[in-house]
Amino acid sequence: MYIVAVNGSHNKNGNTAFLLGKVLEYCRERGAQTEIISAHDAILSARTPFCTCCQSPCEQACYKGTLLDEAFDKIERADFVLFGSPVYFGSMTAQLKAFFDKTRYARSNKWLGKPMAAISVGATKYGGQERTVDHIQSCALVSGMTVIGNGSTLGMGHFGVSAHREAANDEYALAQCKSLAEAIISALS
Repeated sequence: MYIVAVNGSHNKNGNTAFLLGKVLEYCRERGAQTEIISAHDAILSARTPFCTCCQSPCEQACYKGTLLDEAFDKIERADFVLFGSPVYFGSMTAQLKAFFDKTRYARSNKWLGKPMAAISVGATKYGGQERTVDHIQSCALVSGMTVIGNGSTLGMGHFGVSAHREAANDEYALAQCKSLAEAIISALS
């Protein structure tokens, strides 16, 4: 089992990275190989950080041979993908949105049916986390991915893991991380 997490935050040691890391830690305990990708670093490695739709079909001219190309390859090889983002203006970060915008080539049948889940962290208890998860899931659905949500008794929340500032102290979010890891392992078994 190979599980890739995409951190949509510029902060590699922030709350989003912490929660992604917790889910991956639980998955490693169950025998999975895991890796975290920085959407920020990947998107900045491209020749232009945003999609200009220069060619259809996409020839990857703006990112071939970059960290973004490597990230898409890892997602293609992954058995499960976890996306995470802090809440920015009620949605995902610009880095994660640009990451999804660049997937024209990568998603062409390569991500079809690939299971995924989402994590978000907001500054307050009701700070737009659910909307952010919804936006991430919408991008994943456009990419042909399969969204993994609450498996009824798992108790991870209806849409994905959400937390507020100081995620390490958010007991409910930590419990959701463990439930999400159980859902991931179950989906891959």
